[in-house]
Amino acid sequence: QLQLVESGGGLVQPGESLRLSCKISGFDLKYYYIGWFRQAPGKEREGVAKITSSGAINYLDSVKGRFTISRDNSKKKVYLQMNSLKPEDTAVYYCNTDDSWGQGTQVTVSS
Repeated sequence: QLQLVESGGGLVQPGESLRLSCKISGFDLKYYYIGWFRQAPGKEREGVAKITSSGAINYLDSVKGRFTISRDNSKKKVYLQMNSLKPEDTAVYYCNTDDSWGQGTQVTVSS
């Protein structure tokens, strides 16, 4: 059974950084893509970053240059390094592969 568990969210001030982690179990990470999504209150869920099994990466335009997705297959983890955070980055962040989703981790950017 595929399982994904996010961690690393929190409350930070604008300009600060956070690193989110997505722990994978139940499947071999090296064969799967992993996507990070976010959903802000009253808004639709949107894709933030994606990394394929071959290492190809895509980012949402608004996070390019600030966010970095990476994977460590040996640790069964995918990371989202978020720098220069802005209030508009506030959302619940989820990791996803195929039809499986984690429970989400809250990121709040506020002064």
